[in-house]
Order: sequence, then structure tokens, then C-alpha cells
Amino acid sequence: MVIWAGVLAATAGCYLLKLGGLSLPRRLLQDARIQRTVPLIPVALLAALVATQTFSTGRHLVLDVRAAALAVAVVAVLLRAPFLVVVVAAAATAALLRAL
Repeated sequence: MVIWAGVLAATAGCYLLKLGGLSLPRRLLQDARIQRTVPLIPVALLAALVATQTFSTGRHLVLDVRAAALAVAVVAVLLRAPFLVVVVAAAATAALLRAL
């Protein structure tokens, strides 16, 4: 029951955050600094999510097969591989290293 209360609270918070963003005055959104910064926020959030999911377990920092899979994914992205290839290469790397 506590988990559902947390989910509902997070849902309400996300909705209110989105509503707050839609309620901002237009002149504030036209500011040049805002125009340059806003497109970078999702990239930063996604990078932070990937880093925490790759290098942590519980409350501990770890370096395991997930880091190798991330490295393979980064190389595939740098080689401009299609997204599906990136995902499959990273997953295959993690699976092979865990099988060893």
C-alpha cells in the first residue's frame, strides 16, 4: 500500500510539474538562455540515469559487466550504428561476460 501511495504522489508531482511548465509566461520561454538550456536537460537527465544504473548497486558503487556493456554501446553509437544494433551489442556483451 505504501508503494502505491508513493506512485500516486510521484504521478501527482509529475502532473503538477508539467502543469507548472505549461503555465510559464511566454516571455520567459523566449529568453535566449532558456532556449539554449532546455534542449540539453533531457540529455543530462538520461546520462545521469544511465550512470546511476550502470555504476551502482543499492548504495554501493560497482564496476561490473554493465560498464563493459555501456562501453560497447558508446562505441556503437560513435560508429553511428542503428539503435537496435546498439542495444543488441550491449546486451550481448553483458550476457557473454556474465556467462564467463
